[in-house]
Amino acid sequence: MSNISGKIALVTGGSRGIGASIVEHLVKEGADVAFTYLSSPDRATALVDQLQSHGVRVKAYQSNASDHTQCKDLIAQVIQDFGKIDILVNNAGITRDNLLVRMTEEQWDDVMAINLKSVFNMTKQVMRPMMKAKSGSIINMSSVIGEMGNAGQSSYAASKAGVIGFTKSIAKEIGSRNIRCNAIAPGFVETDMTSYLQEGEGAEKYKAGIPLQRFASAADIANTALFLASEMGNYITGQVISVCG
Repeated sequence: MSNISGKIALVTGGSRGIGASIVEHLVKEGADVAFTYLSSPDRATALVDQLQSHGVRVKAYQSNASDHTQCKDLIAQVIQDFGKIDILVNNAGITRDNLLVRMTEEQWDDVMAINLKSVFNMTKQVMRPMMKAKSGSIINMSSVIGEMGNAGQSSYAASKAGVIGFTKSIAKEIGSRNIRCNAIAPGFVETDMTSYLQEGEGAEKYKAGIPLQRFASAADIANTALFLASEMGNYITGQVISVCG
């Protein structure tokens, strides 16, 4: 058992892909879950409707995690609606892949804002409530690309490497308050974001380099998030858990 029944979790980018799977796993283990979406209200509503039968509270909020003011307002609203936040999963992320010689400043800035600044925004706003409660688990979504780099993904790699450095630093800042901060570094995951990698010779080339010979499912990543959110991971902080097969 994961021992998160009755906990309150907030997941950014929770309406699809890895985020939706994390929301689903947390709900099925008894947590009340708030999640954000940016531009897919139909998916968010459908996910809420799908999970209502589990007897916990699930609520979607339209919010841009890269906007500092919106994050401040969001945290205040979630605490008003749910009473507290025990678990924060910083999952919102995008790619704007391009070779650096062709990359625009706008593409670079978009990736940094959504993938890295959002983690700063959300973590900063949730820290005081968690410090007051002297308890909490913060989980940041990084990537194996942030550890090894990849041609055509300099912005994505830089943003995800930044998440790793941020995670390790924050773990040292708030560990004395019984708040844990860890990162997950997925490999290739079967989501909309990686759909272009999942077919043809390219997919087989990538799979050939993975010992388990397959891409991860969103559930593989969600199970790791569930572990880090729960009491099973209560002596783990400042770590990067690679989920890459």
